[in-house]
Amino acid sequence: MHFLGTSSHTFIPLQHLKPVRSNASETPPPLKKPKEIRVCLHRICSRKGSIETLQVLTDLAPPDLTVKSCGCLGKCGIGPNVVVLPGPVFVSHLGTAAKAAQLLSSFCGGGVGDWSRSLEGLALKKRAESEMEKSSFSEAEGLLSQAIELKPPGGLHVLYKDRAAARIAIGNVSDALEDVKEALTLAPNYTEAYIVQGDAFMAIEQFDGAEGSYSKALELDPSIRRSKSFKVRIVKLQEKVIITQ
Repeated sequence: MHFLGTSSHTFIPLQHLKPVRSNASETPPPLKKPKEIRVCLHRICSRKGSIETLQVLTDLAPPDLTVKSCGCLGKCGIGPNVVVLPGPVFVSHLGTAAKAAQLLSSFCGGGVGDWSRSLEGLALKKRAESEMEKSSFSEAEGLLSQAIELKPPGGLHVLYKDRAAARIAIGNVSDALEDVKEALTLAPNYTEAYIVQGDAFMAIEQFDGAEGSYSKALELDPSIRRSKSFKVRIVKLQEKVIITQ
């Protein structure tokens, strides 16, 4: 199916977009600040790399920007294609991480160099994830600290959340809670940060705090109720509460 019911949209080549200006005294920007970006995952765009584009945009997006997948946007031969809302503005040929960063620069403000820092931070984040999978939590913490020091314009709240998880794993719960606090300051409705906060409270046996954090996460995103990992957390919490009664 086609977004908005038609395949006749005009797609803008990425290089033709003019960035949003951050100085209020300047002429009003040609583009509205986006609230949502949708990435086509139809089979042709997927073959051209739209799944990777979706992941990069999700990892780099500022907290107030939602990134979702969608069905066919038309003009499949020029994909991967995205639509930016409000507008809508349709953008083509978004098949690399660098182009995803350029799109965010155009709509969210900041120079391409600023968003390049976000790509550097994302690369460090991916390396940290690999270290976490190997239970090398100290190495992961170090990589995430490097990423945070870059102060990227997008994805910083995710980096704080990830470092909090690494710090819980090495027993540094007090600093983990500080990281969660930073993440929630940047993104007050960040579900995953509340889950990690709950994990931190579980680690120091503050079960009331854990229950409150998990409940907030569930309030923000009721779909996590079906998540196996979330169910395991709730069962573990219930077991601990029974033991302490």
